[in-house]
Amino acid sequence: MSKARLLVVEDDPNLGDILKEYLEMKGYEPTLCRDGEEGWSKFKKDKYDLCLLDIMMPKKDGFTLAKEIKKVQEDLPILFLTAKNQKEDVIEGLKIGADDYLTKPFSMEELLLRVNAILRRTQKGQETAPLKVYKFGGFELHYDKQLLEGPKGPHKLTSKENELLRLLASEMNRLVNRSHALKQIWGDDSYFNARSMDVYLSKIRKILKDDPKVQIITVHGEGFKLIVTED
Repeated sequence: MSKARLLVVEDDPNLGDILKEYLEMKGYEPTLCRDGEEGWSKFKKDKYDLCLLDIMMPKKDGFTLAKEIKKVQEDLPILFLTAKNQKEDVIEGLKIGADDYLTKPFSMEELLLRVNAILRRTQKGQETAPLKVYKFGGFELHYDKQLLEGPKGPHKLTSKENELLRLLASEMNRLVNRSHALKQIWGDDSYFNARSMDVYLSKIRKILKDDPKVQIITVHGEGFKLIVTED
């Protein structure tokens, strides 16, 4: 089972580092950001299972960031970290759709209990079977058969090609983070696995040439996208 991915946005450098280290130690995959703008940028580039947001931050406060996140992904759970135990903050957070909040100072054990509880609650409803058929342009990926039907006939896929193409198709026209793809399919993002993935991407690109409307583009330093253009 893949690790839960957490977006942690905290401007206190000491607390931020402690949170990241502790959550990694407990088996999570946290991404640490130092302000709201950096948090928003990371959110747009990747997928997360839970956000931990400080409220009082420079550039963009936690409430503003939470509102922007909820506009894009309404069901993404949010846990607020607040230095103030003010009723107004709690009410404001709940209005935005926060799942929980913690008042500083808090113990790491309490944080872990809240995080585990939120993820148990939210992921119960997400345990749906993945799609078996993905359609993009003139192609149909039959995931359970490891088969890609195309405009010029069928292509039998290797297991890695099949997994990689499903990941791209499930995020069609959206950025797939390179490191995330490597960890999900190969288990880690080592240099050798990265080279292996590049070889498979090259093979998939050759197949996709059967439909000029479909292509995989590389976003330098970040990842890649399966792009499907209209007629």
